[in-house]
Amino acid sequence: MTTPSQTVGPFFSLGLPFESGPFAVTADTPGAFWLRGVVLDGAGEPVPDALIETWQADPAGRFDHPDDPRGAVATPGFRGFARCPTDTAGRYAIRTVRPGPVPGAGGAPQAPHIAVSVLARGLLDRLVTRIYFPDEEANAADPVLARVDPVRRPTLVAKETADGYAFDITLQGDHETVFFTF
Repeated sequence: MTTPSQTVGPFFSLGLPFESGPFAVTADTPGAFWLRGVVLDGAGEPVPDALIETWQADPAGRFDHPDDPRGAVATPGFRGFARCPTDTAGRYAIRTVRPGPVPGAGGAPQAPHIAVSVLARGLLDRLVTRIYFPDEEANAADPVLARVDPVRRPTLVAKETADGYAFDITLQGDHETVFFTF
């Protein structure tokens, strides 16, 4: 006998505490900026109980992980991981730095990007997407971005703001953010 699936949450504040929270970098990290956005459902309504997780390379393209064969992170204060719940208006904010390019399959370079996981009530699995930067020349040759329909690529590109970048995430509908399966 099989049992029905269950959704994740809403228990994020109890089940997933993270001491550094929305800070992928320490407060004094050079070049730090805010990455802000809103998580929206298919009707365009804010999702007040989502959780956003980001994972990224430092500006030199290295990950804060012992399995990165290129060596230690070159940026002091860089953690590379952040976790932020959305507020009642569906907003999140991550303090980070712009990542450098990283090697992809077969060593082909990937454009600088931030990997994002979205968890929320009603989702049986996390959703995974990427954030690319609007003025990045390497976007044109990125092997992952190249596989996305050109009409949908803008859902993966952040918009520059006064204090960093904005990246809204739409879970479904006409303006759905592109999500990846891994």
